[in-house]
Amino acid sequence: MANTTGLNAPEVAASMGLILAAVVEAAALLGNGALLVVVLRTPGLRDALYLVHLCVVDLLAAGSIMPLGLLAAPPPGLGRVRLGPAPCRAARFLSAALLPACTLGVAALGLARYRLIVHPLRPGARPPPTLVLTAVWAAAGLLGALSLLGPPPAPPPAPARCSVLAGGLEPFRPLWALLAFALPALLLLGAYGGIFLVARRAALRPPRPARGSRPRSDSLDSRLSILPPLRPRPPWGKAALAPALAVGQFAACWLPYGCACLAPAAQAAAAEAAVTWVAYSAFAAHPFLYGLLQRPVRRTLGRLARRALPRPPRACTSRAWHPRALLQHLHRPPEGPVPGPSEAPEQAQDLAGRESLSMPEAT
Repeated sequence: MANTTGLNAPEVAASMGLILAAVVEAAALLGNGALLVVVLRTPGLRDALYLVHLCVVDLLAAGSIMPLGLLAAPPPGLGRVRLGPAPCRAARFLSAALLPACTLGVAALGLARYRLIVHPLRPGARPPPTLVLTAVWAAAGLLGALSLLGPPPAPPPAPARCSVLAGGLEPFRPLWALLAFALPALLLLGAYGGIFLVARRAALRPPRPARGSRPRSDSLDSRLSILPPLRPRPPWGKAALAPALAVGQFAACWLPYGCACLAPAAQAAAAEAAVTWVAYSAFAAHPFLYGLLQRPVRRTLGRLARRALPRPPRACTSRAWHPRALLQHLHRPPEGPVPGPSEAPEQAQDLAGRESLSMPEAT
């Protein structure tokens, strides 16, 4: 019984890893596709081009290197499909180019938000987004071209190493870790650190008194209202949420992969599947972190969701006993013709006769 459990444990672990990887793949495709549609439908979004670029890079990665990771991961990884020499080099090039494009794009988005918040009235200090994204893709293309200089995949008995970590790229992996991880991490930390300092300074600044405001009275209620709470909260707590989430997500997803690039080849190959899919989880986290935290994106998403979902039929409620409807009904003019002065006495006599006839019946 123990031997059977021991034999089935690697298969169970591989199956669980395959399920988690498929969930990450589906979340990356659906989340980035939905965010791309919402960003294109949101007018006046200042960092729209950077968000569109990030969505496109995530979709390219979710459609190319993530399925290859599901099918051709090294054992004891997720897949068992063996790639030939040409597909192996293509997978290595895509992995070495798309991952730096993603990390550098995230850093460019953080710097753009820093300039929009800290220097909102100085548009000349902001470089054009096309120039920034061109530099991002130039660096990504350089790193992808360096990956093609590695050795071809091993013969069939040995596992084919089609990634940066275990593809025989030991001379280039430190440069790749420096440009793809260390540089974006420093840029992102500086940008969101500056945003946090500006928000903290604005939160600690006392509010200016409004014009024409009356002085506070000296009553007991007014004295109690200005007392500090029992557990004071820091005024910069809400301002620190977005920078902490952005920097924490980047460090959690990309730091293990960057450390594996600096590790020896044997240790990097052993941890390849785990650190690779931890890095791939960033593609699924970007739509929620950089999309749903923006109020214009949430408003546009809610508007599109209301248009797409079928509206429930309105219940036909009776308004006969509503006070306003009842008053309108009482003040409404009669629908029949107005009686003339000659017809009015005759109608009064008829009404009096009917009342006199109905009196004995009532008694």
